[in-house]
Amino acid sequence: MPLSRPASAADIHYRVEPTDLNAHLFTVTLTVQRPTASQELSLPVWIPGSYLVREFSKNLQALAARQGQRALQTAQLDKHRWQVQCTEGKPLVLSYQVCAYDSSVRTAWLDASRGFFNGTSLCLRVHGQETQPHTLELARTAATATWAAATGLRPLAADKQGFGLYLAADYDELVDCPVELGNFWVGRFKACGIAHQFVVAGAAPSFDGKRLLADTQKICETAIRFWHREGKAPFKSYVFMLNAVGDGYGGLEHRNSTALICGRRDLPRQGEARASEGYTTLLGLISHEYFHTWNVKRLRPAEFARYDYAQENYTELLWFFEGFTSYYDDLLLRRAGLLDDANYLKLITKTINQVLQTPGRSVQTVARASFDAWVKYYRQDENTPNTTVSYYTKGSLVALCLDLALRREGKATLDDVMRALWKRCAGGPMTEADLRAVLHDLAGRPFDKELVHWVHSTADLPLEELLAAHGVALKADRPQLAQRLGLRVAENHSVQIKTVLRGGAAEKAGMSAGDEWLGIEVQGQGWRISKLDDVTFYAGTHTTLQALVARDGRLLRLPLEMPSVQSTGVPAEGRRNTAAPSMAPDTISLTVTDPAALGRWLT
Repeated sequence: MPLSRPASAADIHYRVEPTDLNAHLFTVTLTVQRPTASQELSLPVWIPGSYLVREFSKNLQALAARQGQRALQTAQLDKHRWQVQCTEGKPLVLSYQVCAYDSSVRTAWLDASRGFFNGTSLCLRVHGQETQPHTLELARTAATATWAAATGLRPLAADKQGFGLYLAADYDELVDCPVELGNFWVGRFKACGIAHQFVVAGAAPSFDGKRLLADTQKICETAIRFWHREGKAPFKSYVFMLNAVGDGYGGLEHRNSTALICGRRDLPRQGEARASEGYTTLLGLISHEYFHTWNVKRLRPAEFARYDYAQENYTELLWFFEGFTSYYDDLLLRRAGLLDDANYLKLITKTINQVLQTPGRSVQTVARASFDAWVKYYRQDENTPNTTVSYYTKGSLVALCLDLALRREGKATLDDVMRALWKRCAGGPMTEADLRAVLHDLAGRPFDKELVHWVHSTADLPLEELLAAHGVALKADRPQLAQRLGLRVAENHSVQIKTVLRGGAAEKAGMSAGDEWLGIEVQGQGWRISKLDDVTFYAGTHTTLQALVARDGRLLRLPLEMPSVQSTGVPAEGRRNTAAPSMAPDTISLTVTDPAALGRWLT
């Protein structure tokens, strides 16, 4: 292993080389110019923005250390920490491999066509020197001779294809700038004078890159001007990295870049003027992750002032940072002219229904959902809807209610609140007390009561009243059969039960997640079902029947009482859910009653 390194490299220098594409192996060489006598190193157990301990060290292998020609012993201290006994102040060189086989945005991937990595997966942290400048060298191999590289790191000596030397101010910046490698499509534009790069891997020949750039530019300019009316942003450049796959969706925010995944068919297509539902969803994802550049990467929970990469970092504020971002992602699409009023209201309707149809909203507050993200939101199972509420969806409705309440009183909007928080917290750590203070200052009264009810209790939100004040009527519609039964299912030649919702007819009958619903018996006759609608077809007006299910190799007859098709109405304003949790019986729809009032809200 050569000890040479670029002359301009920092005291902490990483050389990353994609050495074995078919084995998914990166080789990393870490040089520490001035180590301590007992130098400790570690690999993060999680990545900021994705609140789950993922144990990245499981992919690290063949760790070796030396000074000069002398090999050193490394002692593993626990699951993610190592210690090297070495001569203090003399360059220490470590080499190791990382197996990169996770194609998500959270870790690392390498094969014969593409490479990607986050620093949290590849870069050992040098304890005691985290605040020093770090350099990253992206090394080319014969197998990657035609590849290019893209990253948000500042280049020091990179070639035209992006391979070479990059600088990070500290370890936090190093691991907050992912790297994309491969023969990807590249597009560029400026938003408010700021250079943006968009790289897309895996796109089909029908991909319309020109349209993606134009639409993304509108999103970026709308977001920048939202936060800074003068059009200045807290970054000098920005990189979008999108991996188009057969089926997938997701994103992870970073300080001046984002990593995204979408279905290949969701990309815009040449010759198609109409935006597909999938493409609209992709634009919402782009808007969401870009808004995070301000709201969570800079304006962030006080608990995240310095990340602890060794363990969970708890906060009760994800309802604000994820939820409010989820409110603004689609609203900024509307303001950018990429959504009309009707389609925007469809998205609001979908969010409201998702919350109302989650029994866990009666069990868990959205603040507690934020705190429990590490063990509940990112570890979902068949019972999750019964015990939890999403800080994304309910958090976005809290933002909606705050915005509409402020607008009704006429002194401020949520836009004003967000910009005032940015100024108050200097674009840095904040607490809920900061939000309460800004609301009081701008509205001329405290909003503590609303925050207690909407965030720290399981009370339903006053959506009907607030929407009505802005020209939108909320109406309860007839629920679908799955909702009336209290089921979430998959249909493929039979009905596979995925979730049994609390308090529903299916739970009372004794159905369980994992059951296969094969048929029903009605008045002595048996009928095979292949989809849920077959139940009503064969049962007709009969409300008492036997459900035939398969569970663990056994056939069971379960007595099922079909629920009424009548809706019981929208949850009352401000009602606290003190009774036993139950499934929401209603599906709501939104109707515009005052277009002028709606226009004042959306623009």
